Amino acid sequence: MLVPIFTPVLGIITGVLVIVWLEREISAGIQQRIGPEYAGPLGILQALADGTKLLFKEDLRPSRGNTPLFSIGPSIAVISILLSYSVIPVSNHLVLADLNIGIFLWIAISSVAPIGLLMSGYGSNNKYSFLGGLRAAAQAISYEIPLTLCVLSISLRAIVET
Repeated sequence: MLVPIFTPVLGIITGVLVIVWLEREISAGIQQRIGPEYAGPLGILQALADGTKLLFKEDLRPSRGNTPLFSIGPSIAVISILLSYSVIPVSNHLVLADLNIGIFLWIAISSVAPIGLLMSGYGSNNKYSFLGGLRAAAQAISYEIPLTLCVLSISLRAIVET
């Protein structure tokens, strides 16, 4: 019963691991340095090792910052991205949320992630962290505009052809 749900999730996780590995290998080749080769053959398990290391790290919070705002920011960013997967159809019969406005909802949910980045930067009570969060949010917002135009042009073309 759960196999149709876990199969796409496993595929997405595998795809992310492969893309991260390829990004590290390509950037190492461009920068003329040795890529990640510590975990597994050719560094294939490096992303998994980094994730495991991240799970066991100490949770540090700023002493003079806004702790709730600092803690909620990453959660908002991650939850908005994970929620955006709910409107993506995996197959003809496996759709978590079959909506007529699915693509618009996907764009709207994905637009919430920069707010989490900005909240984390502001909650740290550090001007450099705030500027980093502001820069990351501005970069994410500037990428959303061309992405939205591309996705909507494909959707409008499909609407016109039907």
